[in-house]
Amino acid sequence: MVVLGLGNPGDEYADTRHNSGFKVVDYIGNKTGIELNKKYSKKFIYGKGVYKKEEIFLVKPLTFMNASGEVIHDVLKMAECTTKDIVVVCDNMDLFPGVLRIKRGGGSAGHNGLKSLMTFAPANDFLRVYIGIGRPLHAGDVSFYVLGVPDKIDFENWNKAVGIAGDSILAINDRTLDRVINEVNSIRNVSQRPGN
Repeated sequence: MVVLGLGNPGDEYADTRHNSGFKVVDYIGNKTGIELNKKYSKKFIYGKGVYKKEEIFLVKPLTFMNASGEVIHDVLKMAECTTKDIVVVCDNMDLFPGVLRIKRGGGSAGHNGLKSLMTFAPANDFLRVYIGIGRPLHAGDVSFYVLGVPDKIDFENWNKAVGIAGDSILAINDRTLDRVINEVNSIRNVSQRPGN
C-alpha cells in the first residue's frame, strides 16, 4: 500500500488546511516508526516499512500542490504497484472541518492536487481519503483560506480527523476495505460550532 499525502513543502505551510494529506502521512509515520527521507533526484520524500506484516510506502510530493501528479510514475515504479494500490489523502472544502470521507475514483471537486494526479494517472482508480476543512465565510478566491491555519475549534476537529484518517488507513490491513469505508463514512459531523 502506498499512502500519498497531498500538501505543500516548507515550514510556512505545515499547519495550513491544504496540508491535510501531509499531516496524515506524518501521523502514520510516527505511529509506525517509518521515517521519510528524500532520495537524490526524486521530486518526493518517502519512507518504507512494514506494519502488521504489510509493506507500506509513505509519500509526500515536493512539487507543491498543483503539480502533485508529477511524482506518480516514479512512485509506481519505486513501490512496484498500480494506481489502485495508492491511497491519496487530501483536504476537502465540501466537508465540515473534522469530517472524513473515503471513496475510490471520482472527480477533482476543484482540488488542484487531484486534478494533477488525474492528469498523470488517468485510470483514476486510486482510493481517496478526504479531510474536511469547510469553506470560507466569504465567496471568492479560496487560496487564502486553504493556505491559512484553522482557528482553535477547527484545528482541534481537524487534528482529530487526521488521527482517525491515519488509523483508518492502517486498519485496512486488519479489516476489509468496505468495512473501513463504511465505518469512516458513517462518522457524523464532529464540528463543535453551533448550527453545524
